[in-house]
Order: sequence, then structure tokens, then C-alpha cells
Amino acid sequence: MSKSGLDFKVGDAVVYPAHGVGKVIAVETQEIAGMALEVYVITFDHEKMTLRVPTKKAVSAGLRSLAGETVVTKALTTLKGRARIKRTMWSRRAQEYEAKINSGDLVSIAEVVRDLHRADNQPEQSYSERQLYESALDRMAREVAAIERIDREAAVALLNKSLIKPAAAAA
Repeated sequence: MSKSGLDFKVGDAVVYPAHGVGKVIAVETQEIAGMALEVYVITFDHEKMTLRVPTKKAVSAGLRSLAGETVVTKALTTLKGRARIKRTMWSRRAQEYEAKINSGDLVSIAEVVRDLHRADNQPEQSYSERQLYESALDRMAREVAAIERIDREAAVALLNKSLIKPAAAAA
């Protein structure tokens, strides 16, 4: 077990807040500035990126295991809730949404998806709204897909089913 309290092994799926779901491909010791430093080597296939996170800094960097069943259930329940859109300027709300997406917290990401989701009968989204919505939906879908062991498209379908239910119930 590393001193951080986290003990990921090669092959473990992990979540890094700013990049979403990745896979630990190695735990290496590298020499940096004359000091030996143990790092998790994590790949993110969808971004074609490799990240090295010092094992001692993993917790403070926000690295975590995939969400548990209770968190996923809470996130899906959040999607079914009513959108909460503040009457503040879009630039301020966009910053808040971006912060929630990059927090890596599945329930916070679900709030962004819920708040920015547009049903077919609703007005068109602006470009920036659509970008944030798709970013949040993608981040959430990748984690749900990894947890449920399904592909991303099946996860998106599952999330969309949760989003559409309240509209059908209200009609």
C-alpha cells in the first residue's frame, strides 16, 4: 500500500478529475531531481494521453477508484430530477459547470448533464452550452460504461433513458 492511502494495481480503472476514466498501466519509480519518486502511469485511451501521478500525491490530485453502486444510483437519480438553472450570467454558470465537470465527482457531473439537457421540444442550445453538455455527458458515460462493463454508446443510451423519463412523466 502506498503512503497516500490508495493502492492501485496495474490494470485498475481509475478516475482523474480533469481527464475522466483511465487505466493504470504501470507503477514505476522514476528519478526526478536526484530523488526517487514512485508514480502511477495512467493512460486515457479517449484522449490518447499518458499521465504520471506521484503515488504520495494521488489523493490530493483527486485520483480515485471508479464510483461505487450507491454513487451511481445517486447520479442516475440526479438525472431524473428537475433542472436547476440559476438566473446568473451565462459566463458565471459556465465556469461553475466546468468546475463541476473537472471535480471528477459523478453526482456533480450528473447535475451538469441534467441542467443542460434539452428535450426535442425545447429551444436549441448555444454552442458553448452544447459543448459543456457533451463534455459532461461523455465524462459520465465513460465512468458508467467502465463500472457496468458496457461500451460508451450503451452507457449514453442508459443516461438518456434516465433524462427522458421525467419529461414523459410530466406530460
